[in-house]
Amino acid sequence: MLPAPVSFARRGGFRRSSNALNQRRIDVLLSRARITNLGVLLLCAATALSLLYNISYWFSSRGVSNGDSQAPWSITDTIERDASVQHLSHLVVVPGHAIWKGANPTVIMNEDDWILESYQKGGGRVNAFYEHIKGGVKLALEDPRALLVFSGGQTRPASTFTEADSYLRLAIESSLLPQGFLRATTENYALDSYQNLLYSIARFHEYVGRYPNYISVVGYEMKRERFEDVHRKALRWPPERFQYIGIDMEGHSGIAMQGELTNALIPYRKDLYGCHPPLSTKRRNRNPFARYHSYYTSAPELAGLMDYCPETGSNAIFDRPLPWDYL
Repeated sequence: MLPAPVSFARRGGFRRSSNALNQRRIDVLLSRARITNLGVLLLCAATALSLLYNISYWFSSRGVSNGDSQAPWSITDTIERDASVQHLSHLVVVPGHAIWKGANPTVIMNEDDWILESYQKGGGRVNAFYEHIKGGVKLALEDPRALLVFSGGQTRPASTFTEADSYLRLAIESSLLPQGFLRATTENYALDSYQNLLYSIARFHEYVGRYPNYISVVGYEMKRERFEDVHRKALRWPPERFQYIGIDMEGHSGIAMQGELTNALIPYRKDLYGCHPPLSTKRRNRNPFARYHSYYTSAPELAGLMDYCPETGSNAIFDRPLPWDYL
């Protein structure tokens, strides 16, 4: 006897059961895929967070905020500025011209106690150097907001002193400044007058933690035009916040003025930043000990200006933002 045929309803039910089973299997497979995708996303997120953390740690372990600058912690950890200098706003610059190697301040005018270029011997230049020092000290003592910066590098092979160190030492040895006077310091890397001004601004920031509001320069009267109209212009320092105090040699000679025009003023007018020969050659010749400054770290806002060198003949003024644009 043949079995009874399966009814249409039962066949439909079988199909529905089979379809339901297949659907459950698909759902399970899809569910596992979703879990797998979620796991991948979580793993990627964890990796990204870990990477960000490590980058953050790397930077924080190597650089800490220091006023407006960014310096390695190994440097900033050694610096605690005295409260008496943190309010200073007036930079007084005395550019160096020679190195005093003497020990007796009562014979300052003895040229044998100075390391001089041949053209600096005779003519009262040593007396002018001392008058520059006195003029800078006078400004600093009269203005409690002033920081006196003697500027000049280790320019002579015959001495391990910098020009700036010798000027400050002479100021103290001759009792112009008291021992431990915190409102006087040195800038030990400048190799010419442009760097005397620029690096002294950087040194002010390094020493005080901010940039100056006002600048005074004490130097030769015959260099007034060089500082007021050339260097100040190259740095875009506002003229209303700049003064130059000129003190020349007794019996100021036309030969010295001609030397200023030929060897400095005219070349600087053609090359504002002193980065092409003959001015760049002078810098190399004045750096026998291969010294270089710390200001990329302590005054990083000036890095672009310190590196700026327009093409020969261009003489374009540096046009990127500078800290004193906002003072």
